[in-house]
Amino acid sequence: MSRIGKLPVVIPDNVKTEITDNTVKVEGPKGALEQTFDTAVKIEFADGKIQVSPVGESRRARAMYGTARAVIANMVHGVVEGFTKNLEIEGVGFRAAVKGDILDLSLGFSHPINFPIPEGVTVTVAENTKITVAGPDKQAVGAVAASIKSFYPAEPYKGKGVRVAGEFVR
Repeated sequence: MSRIGKLPVVIPDNVKTEITDNTVKVEGPKGALEQTFDTAVKIEFADGKIQVSPVGESRRARAMYGTARAVIANMVHGVVEGFTKNLEIEGVGFRAAVKGDILDLSLGFSHPINFPIPEGVTVTVAENTKITVAGPDKQAVGAVAASIKSFYPAEPYKGKGVRVAGEFVR
């Protein structure tokens, strides 16, 4: 049995939760999220807590209920506090700027890279080299940060490129 899956997810007072079938909707001060889960798990809301349990004793049900509980906990955390990823750009002439809903990156190529910022995610640039990606959805924030990093990953010789703040490149 999953040690994480057994724990209930405590819902704060400022968060509204709605569970229909296996769809969980969570709404808080930072936004609203909705996720549909596998039918191998049963999701119940009682006494300000969400409890996830497996349906049956199949291997898939046991594997999915810990995952479902963790995703619900991340949804609640996201709408209350939000998630952020900090990126750093290193290199001579490398810089970034936000122009409306487009992130303009100059990474040493012969052309600028124009990255459209998806809805639900905010991108801010400080000092032309520090990018902050924020939003309530942990998966979306991580995907946007990974996409930005993939344009020019930090190379190990001079360290030029885009990296997660504090990352050590070998």
